[in-house]
Amino acid sequence: MKIGIKIALLLALFSSLSFGGEQFAMSDSDRAMYAEMLENNPADIMVESGSELLEYMGGDAGLAKYLGVSEDELPAYIAGFPRYIKKFDMVVGIDQVIQAMMYDGKHKPLKLKSGNMFDMVAYVKSIANDEKINIDVNANKQMKEAYALGKVTFETKRGGRGLSCLSCHSSDIIGGVLRTQPLPDLTSKGVAVAATWPAYRMTKSSLRTLQRRFQGCMKNALLKVIPLGSKEMVALEVYLTAEAKGSTIAIPGLKR
Repeated sequence: MKIGIKIALLLALFSSLSFGGEQFAMSDSDRAMYAEMLENNPADIMVESGSELLEYMGGDAGLAKYLGVSEDELPAYIAGFPRYIKKFDMVVGIDQVIQAMMYDGKHKPLKLKSGNMFDMVAYVKSIANDEKINIDVNANKQMKEAYALGKVTFETKRGGRGLSCLSCHSSDIIGGVLRTQPLPDLTSKGVAVAATWPAYRMTKSSLRTLQRRFQGCMKNALLKVIPLGSKEMVALEVYLTAEAKGSTIAIPGLKR
C-alpha cells in the first residue's frame, strides 16, 4: 500500500474518532484492531481478486478501450465517476460500466450486489488511488439533473419514522452517537466518505460499496430501500461524491 494511501486512511480514521461521544463508539481494543488492519486491510486480497476478474475482459487495457480513453488517462477518468456515458445515455456508476462491459463481451453480467462485483468495483476504483475526486456535475444536463436528484434524495424524509439521510447527518446533530457510532458529516472533505469506498466493514467482515452502505442505512432507519444502480441511488452517489470533490481516493477503505 502506498504511503499516501496510508496517510489518507489514517486521517479518515482519526476524523471518525474525533466526534463527541467517541468513548461510546470505539473501545481501546477496537482502536488497536483498526490500527492493525490499516497495515493489513483484509480487503486488499479482495481488490486483487477484482483485478483477476477484470482480466477476463482485457484488464486495465480492455477497460480503458471500452471507456474510450488511454491507459494513462484511466486513473483520472475513474476519479470522475459516477459520470454520464454517452453510449448508455445515462449517468452510471462503475458497477454499471462493468455490467455493460461484461454483457458486450458475451459474459453473463454479475449482479450489482454480488461479492465478485464488489471486488471488481473496488479494484477499478483503486486504479485511481492517489488521484483527487474530479467529478464534474456541470459537465452536462444529465449530471446537473443527477446532482439535483441526489440532493433531493439525501434530504427528503421517507418511511414511517419520517427520516432522511439528512436527519442523521445534518450540521445540527453531527457528532452525536447513534447505535454506538458517532454521526459523521457525509459532505465534509475531512471525512471524504466518497473517497474511501468500497471499504472493508469490520462489523460485516466483508467488502462493501458506497451504494450498499446507503442501503444498510436505509434498512436501519426503516426506509424503503432504494435498489442498487437505480436512478435515485446513482444520483445519491453523485451528490455525495461531488461534495467530496478534491479529496484523495484511497481504496480499499476501512470502516467499523
